Amino acid sequence: MTEKSNLQSLANSITAVASPFRNYINELYEKYKQLNEGVVADYIPELAGANPDWFGICVITQAGQVFEVGECEQLFTIQSISKAFIYGLALEDHGRDYVWTKVGVEPTGEAFNSIILDQTTNRPYNPMVNAGAIATTDLIEGKGATERLKRILDMFRRYTGRNLDINVPVFLSEKATGNRNRAIAYLMLNFGMISDKIEETLDLYFQQCSIMVNAKDLAMMAATLANGGINPITGEKAIDAQYVQDVLSVMLTCGMYDSSGEWVYRVGMPAKSGVGGGITAVAPKTLGIGVFSPLLDAKGNSIRGIKVCEDLSVDFGLHLFNAALAKNNLNDWIEGNESLDSW
Repeated sequence: MTEKSNLQSLANSITAVASPFRNYINELYEKYKQLNEGVVADYIPELAGANPDWFGICVITQAGQVFEVGECEQLFTIQSISKAFIYGLALEDHGRDYVWTKVGVEPTGEAFNSIILDQTTNRPYNPMVNAGAIATTDLIEGKGATERLKRILDMFRRYTGRNLDINVPVFLSEKATGNRNRAIAYLMLNFGMISDKIEETLDLYFQQCSIMVNAKDLAMMAATLANGGINPITGEKAIDAQYVQDVLSVMLTCGMYDSSGEWVYRVGMPAKSGVGGGITAVAPKTLGIGVFSPLLDAKGNSIRGIKVCEDLSVDFGLHLFNAALAKNNLNDWIEGNESLDSW
């Protein structure tokens, strides 16, 4: 670790200790820790072993201040959260116009694994459902499977600031049970939406979903998007700034499976969830949120994660369309200018 990063880490620690916002995050954790609604995903056999008590909340500001509580270092597979970031890489590889010919941006109102394409264009509806995610994975450039996977892992390294690994048992489990995704892929091949490298692309898709992350990684990824594509800690560019708007737009309208409309209404932040229990949410030019709890609702979203994000949105006016004054001034809470007595 460099001297600069050591100083940054020390500054973050001092700020976190002094800030009322740390107390607020702790309160959120205690508030929802006892919420035991929902079930752990089991349609992928390897996911069924997750501990339902795991729960972590991490918030990272655009300036790189880190606030975390609970199991923020607990690793889990990224699953569908990967879709948003793969979409960004596909945009960088091919540009908007070409990607537009392969995948749309419309919400479906259908389950994430529905075997459905737009009847007019034959495209998958958006990159956040399985069909669209397989199409965007197919667009990732590279000479062969190894180089393509290396590019994906390097992209996530830029977002998180650390090297990430693939959970091989989960990958093999997804590959063994992924016939529905194969059906989707062959349907898209029939309409010219993907190449004939079916098995290579599907393996790549299953591997990207099996990348191991934690709540802090998800917060860092969100904070990077909030910061215009620049990792706020390392200063490294993770995605070209011109495509951040595209990624955030589709996250906002399509990122929470078939409850995305309710999410926009209640929370109003670009976000992506995964059946591993993670949610990453972005308050543009402000902060990134990462929440992990494997107890899911019927739509596949983390129940505790939704509650945490909704409280943050309401309490600090983070909803993109909020026209009223926030209950609290976020900067004052983070910087410690707000009195602890008023908290």
